Amino acid sequence: MTLPDIIGSVGVALLLGAFAANLTTLLSRDSVAYPALNFIGAALAAYASWLIAYFPFVLLETIWALVSLVAVGNHLFASKIRSR
Repeated sequence: MTLPDIIGSVGVALLLGAFAANLTTLLSRDSVAYPALNFIGAALAAYASWLIAYFPFVLLETIWALVSLVAVGNHLFASKIRSR
C-alpha cells in the first residue's frame, strides 16, 4: 500500500464508521463527534485524493470537510451559549 492508499483508507474508514454508528444509533448526528469524524475523515480523503491528483474527489471531499467543520463550529458555539 502506498501512503495515499493508507491516508485515504483511514479517512474513508472514519467516514463509514461515523455513518454506521449513526445508523445503528451508537452515535447521534446531534453530537459533536459525528461532524468531527466526518471532518477528519473527509479531510484525510481529500488529502489522499490530492496526492494522487484525482481532483473530482479533492473537490467533493474538501466540500464535505468544510461543511462538517461548520457543523462542528455550530455545535461548539451552541454549547458555549447554553453553558452561560
